Amino acid sequence: MTKELKKRIITSVLLFLVAIFCIFINYLTFFIAVLLISGLACIEINTITLRIVHSNLLINLLSLFYGFGIFSATAAGLYLLLGPVFFLYILSICICSDVGGYIIGKKIGGTKLTKISPNKTISGSLGSFCLSILPLLVFYNFDKSEYSYSINNFLLCLEVSLTCQLGDLFISYLKRKAKVKDTGNILPGHGGILDRIDGIIFAIPFAYIYHIGLLNYFEIWIEIIPNTFINL
Repeated sequence: MTKELKKRIITSVLLFLVAIFCIFINYLTFFIAVLLISGLACIEINTITLRIVHSNLLINLLSLFYGFGIFSATAAGLYLLLGPVFFLYILSICICSDVGGYIIGKKIGGTKLTKISPNKTISGSLGSFCLSILPLLVFYNFDKSEYSYSINNFLLCLEVSLTCQLGDLFISYLKRKAKVKDTGNILPGHGGILDRIDGIIFAIPFAYIYHIGLLNYFEIWIEIIPNTFINL
């Protein structure tokens, strides 16, 4: 095991423990954590896009809208409407998808998935899909009705994994255009915040829309904002 891999594993474990604490301690802690992560991700996306377009006023507005609008609101929505356990479930799918892609991709290698990210392979993508099912197998033991082995639940795992992979590729594309390896250096072994949550920031909104339906998506602020202030 390389020194870099050890740092990556230690950082991942610590981040997961912190995430569990923030999710289950209370809603205020969770919401502050989401806003903090969103803010750091916005700063990083603005930094790398500035290297591409050299003028980031529009990017600033778009990233603020997405980071503090769509992502923060849908994260709050999942938490308030479906509970902290379900939020952890979706987060676990994202993490397992990422781990599956990393491990299988490194071990098997093979045909490259796309030119956007030379390190991504077809075997790694399949590994992401396969390992994304693991949270369903684990959570089934705690709630057999909510996390049953139904077609819909298996499809949700695969769809969340697909969304994570597409998000990862999108950020990889931006990094490639900006000619940078990482979006930052705040996380040892990973790089920046965005390097760690590139798939999550797309998967959380997807999971929320998946459950409430696209037609109800634009009513999110009507439900979430009042509940947020109540729970704060």
